[in-house]
Amino acid sequence: MSEKVDNVQIEESWKRVLADEFQQPYFAAIKSFLVQEKKAGKTIFPPGPLIFNAFNSTPFDQVKVVILGQDPYHNPGEAMGLCFSVPKGVKVPPSLVNIYKEINRDLGLPIPNHGDLSAWATQGVLLLNAMLTVEARKPASHQKIGWQTFTDAVIRRISEEKEGVVFLLWGKFAQSKKPLIDEMKHYVLTAPHPSPLAGTGFQGCGHFGRTNELLEKQGKAPVDWSL
Repeated sequence: MSEKVDNVQIEESWKRVLADEFQQPYFAAIKSFLVQEKKAGKTIFPPGPLIFNAFNSTPFDQVKVVILGQDPYHNPGEAMGLCFSVPKGVKVPPSLVNIYKEINRDLGLPIPNHGDLSAWATQGVLLLNAMLTVEARKPASHQKIGWQTFTDAVIRRISEEKEGVVFLLWGKFAQSKKPLIDEMKHYVLTAPHPSPLAGTGFQGCGHFGRTNELLEKQGKAPVDWSL
């Protein structure tokens, strides 16, 4: 079993850190499932080359913040392999609108006119969905194909091999991953989910300023949250 899924390479530092996972039967099963679904004419998001976009945009050695999402957007043209992010030109989704509002309240930064978070990823913010694929228009459809085994391993490996990473866990699903993180070595900030469906609890969490304080305390460069 190579480190490819759908003929996609994973960035070298992740390939090293996750080498064991690529050899596991569950990983072969994910690949097989996706191949079969495509043969059956189903549309899978994000497109193949973007499935591992979070890893390719944020090498393991550069990870200093982790934002955890659930699964990719299931409407055409939205999913780009970075949680909460959509390509420029696509309407900004409601959860991301609320994230922007909180950044504006917290740091006074202007609200962006697009939803592309790639600039965060290139600064060491791993924008990780727990599921890396979804069937078009069927939210959570790939929740049980093995992706969570893989992404749990990702979180665990970051916890074991790095220090001082700031984990932002928004909503009950993300917070369920807390046991995978060694809180003696890392910082875990929790808040309600930014989705309007979760109410207004996310507003006022102050996570963006707090993250930068924690990074600067360690001598790491703060994240420029402006886009």
